Amino acid sequence: MSIPILKNLLPLLFLLILPVWSSTSNSTNESFLQCFSSHLQDSNSSLELVFTKNSSAYSSILNFTIRNLRFVNSSKPQFIITPFHESHIQAAVICSKKYDLQVRIRSGGHDYEGLSYVSDVVPFTIIDLVNLRSISIDIENKSAWVDSGAILGELYYKIAEKSKVYGFPAGSCPTMGVGGHFSGGGFGTIFRKYGLAADNVLDAKIVDVNGRLLNRTSMGEDLFWAIRGGGGSSFGVILSWQVRLVPVPPVVTTFNVQKTLEQGATEHFQKWQTVANKLHEDLFLHVVAGVANADPNGRKTIRLSFTCLFLGPVEKLLALMQDSFPELGVERNNCTEMSWIESVLYYAGFSTTNRLEVLLDRSPLTDIFMKAKSDYVQEPISNTGLEGLWQRLMEKEQSQLILTPYGGKMSQISDSETPFPHRFGNLYQIQYSITWDDDKETQENLMWMRRLYAYMAPYVSKSPREAYLNYRDLDLGENNKNNNTSYAQASTWGLKYFKNNFERLVHVKTLIDPGNFFKNEQSIPVLPS
Repeated sequence: MSIPILKNLLPLLFLLILPVWSSTSNSTNESFLQCFSSHLQDSNSSLELVFTKNSSAYSSILNFTIRNLRFVNSSKPQFIITPFHESHIQAAVICSKKYDLQVRIRSGGHDYEGLSYVSDVVPFTIIDLVNLRSISIDIENKSAWVDSGAILGELYYKIAEKSKVYGFPAGSCPTMGVGGHFSGGGFGTIFRKYGLAADNVLDAKIVDVNGRLLNRTSMGEDLFWAIRGGGGSSFGVILSWQVRLVPVPPVVTTFNVQKTLEQGATEHFQKWQTVANKLHEDLFLHVVAGVANADPNGRKTIRLSFTCLFLGPVEKLLALMQDSFPELGVERNNCTEMSWIESVLYYAGFSTTNRLEVLLDRSPLTDIFMKAKSDYVQEPISNTGLEGLWQRLMEKEQSQLILTPYGGKMSQISDSETPFPHRFGNLYQIQYSITWDDDKETQENLMWMRRLYAYMAPYVSKSPREAYLNYRDLDLGENNKNNNTSYAQASTWGLKYFKNNFERLVHVKTLIDPGNFFKNEQSIPVLPS
């Protein structure tokens, strides 16, 4: 599914002259629209900004960036606001606050639990940043400004237009929205070399609860700290980010070596657990585990894919692998040299011969139901633990694990440098995921995922059992339908996402948004009065 740029979707909508409302519309709706129009700097900019349930394009706009079908039939917003300018966001915040409309902020990418466009508290408004997607690359100063509504694929494409020897350390899926990804941390194939996306943010522009437009200087270092890993939607609407570009070599090397259980996958994984976080920081070697056919008769097995990105030529990679992990048996014919931007295509699942314009496609890659969770592993999992894990994966053919090695730069950055605390001491991160095609299977698959997560408890981090904010998981704490989560309730999941940084985030939130206007089921709470 794809739609044209939103400004071409509807005839001109003049908000200064109220549209025709159904008989059920109330004065609050009209008052909100009057308020919104009155706060715009240019009345002409009130064109095509607000969509209601009566708008012909309402459903297509709402559904355009929903990538998890679990939430398609959830509660619908009273308004969808699609700003083109900072003043539109300021007006949306001021008027939503005045008329007690909860705000959800959507940057147009992935959202595992739908918190950017679903609310149990109605009425609510979505501020959809899909039209704020400008990207300005400054190679001379090794930096870029990127709007929150852009996707990673657009950022990578724009960098490659300017230079083949610069990149940015963010995720491998090109349809992820910049706003949520950066504000939750953001890791990818070169984070062992350069850290997270959030570690490479230099400045940002945010609209706060009072409608003020702030940059790093005016917002202060506490708020700037909080939005780089603490989740931006708890603190305001982040319009754009200035990021540091990082050097990449002209040639990088990839390989993908697969092993089934019958081919010694468990033994190879045991070795991987002990070396992956110690490998040279230029070498990223992650593992994807899933169900595969063991033979032509349909017998099932577990297959592990050991996939590498190395920032350098093949000869150097082979020497490093021979020194650190000879058991995997990587040979020259397993490897492919390419440019860094071609490796972006490779890790996104595209052919490296594809035109780079494929990275600009914002339409969903798949329409699926899904559930995910995350864990951090600090001691190698035993053979017994792995055998039980493989048995459970075999129960669901559409289940998958992505195991991401840490170490390198990630072990050198302090846990408190940003709100993202999962640094030194972690061998690797696990993302568990399962997908399905029929809503009737939802409860069965959710329960399976929860049983798998419970099984893994003895083998992962403890006190707290850590989790990654960008793999949002509402199972981690009490789901408060009124979004008035207390500090005590929030600490159950807050410590998992942020560890000792949670209290500082609460302190910043209390100073910046004491009335807790920006809130959702897992937003940062304010201190009790």
